Formats: sequence, C-alpha cells, structure tokens
Amino acid sequence: MVSEYLKSKEAVKLPADCSISAIREVYEMIRTALAQRGELEIDGSCVDRADVTSIQLLISTAKTGRERGQAVALMAPSQVLRSVIRRAGFPGDAEAGHHFTTKDVG
Repeated sequence: MVSEYLKSKEAVKLPADCSISAIREVYEMIRTALAQRGELEIDGSCVDRADVTSIQLLISTAKTGRERGQAVALMAPSQVLRSVIRRAGFPGDAEAGHHFTTKDVG
C-alpha cells in the first residue's frame, strides 16, 4: 500500500479505518510519503472510522512538515473525520487549520 503513493505525486488517500486499531499502517504510509515528498496532501474523504489517534497523527504530521519546511494539507475530510476533529477539541476546520491546511477536492 505504501509504495503506490510514492510512485505518484497524488494525494495520500487515508483508508476507511483510521482508528487506533489501524493507525500503525496509516502512520507508516504518511511517514514514508512525508519523507519522499516536498509537500504532502492527505485526502481524508474516505475515512469512516476515526478517533483521537487519527487527529494526533495528522497534527504531528503537519508539525513535522512545518519544521522541515514542507507544506501538509488535509483535503476533503469526511464528515466522520470532521466530527472527530471537533471532539478532539477543535471547534471547526478553521481552528484545525492552525495545524494543517484544509482543502476541498474538486
């Protein structure tokens, strides 16, 4: 799964399950992509299971990117992902945008 994202400059598409039970695979995919690219777009449109670990990973990725001078954008977060962002203490996408840029697909 990881290698397919390194072959292209397309956005890294988060899997449907980004909960704690699947976070290791998501972490490896994002970490590898961030190491291989100058900037990183993360497509959150397919996420249908998420929890606070997902948000911690995304914010950590954005912070690491910022420290390295790399842009990290979250594109089209699903309703589930938006809900978890709010439950994690961010009142909305604008507040979460302090950590990563939110983009809409299309």
